[in-house]
Amino acid sequence: MIFTSNFKIAGRLPQAVAISRGIPRGWQGRRCKALAPPRDLIKIMEPERFIPLYRAQVLDKLDPMRVITDLGGDNFVMLCWEAPGEFCHRRVVAAWLRKHTGVLIEEFMPSHERHAEWLLGLQEVKPYEPIDETIPDWPGA
Repeated sequence: MIFTSNFKIAGRLPQAVAISRGIPRGWQGRRCKALAPPRDLIKIMEPERFIPLYRAQVLDKLDPMRVITDLGGDNFVMLCWEAPGEFCHRRVVAAWLRKHTGVLIEEFMPSHERHAEWLLGLQEVKPYEPIDETIPDWPGA
């Protein structure tokens, strides 16, 4: 499965990939600088302003299937800083990947049974069922 999360929740997972501009001190995990927002976009918190700029400056220059392949196929977690439910570029990336590949990318919640099963590798993960409609896939991504 492919997930998004933040460093606090999933930063210690071996499948973690930092897609943020900055990383935690001592970070030893993988990074994908190609998905990090440019410096001039970091301070823009309004989705209606950020999304079209991020799409034009970053996402439109990338091949979505190559991004998935390079990050780990069907087994990785894209990380940045914001808490679940806050506007964040990781969910913009998730919506973009879904639009162009059909792959659904959920926000990782270790307390959710299906996510815990994936984490522990106890059994094959079941097909997607919505788990938390309060975490938006930002429209227009």
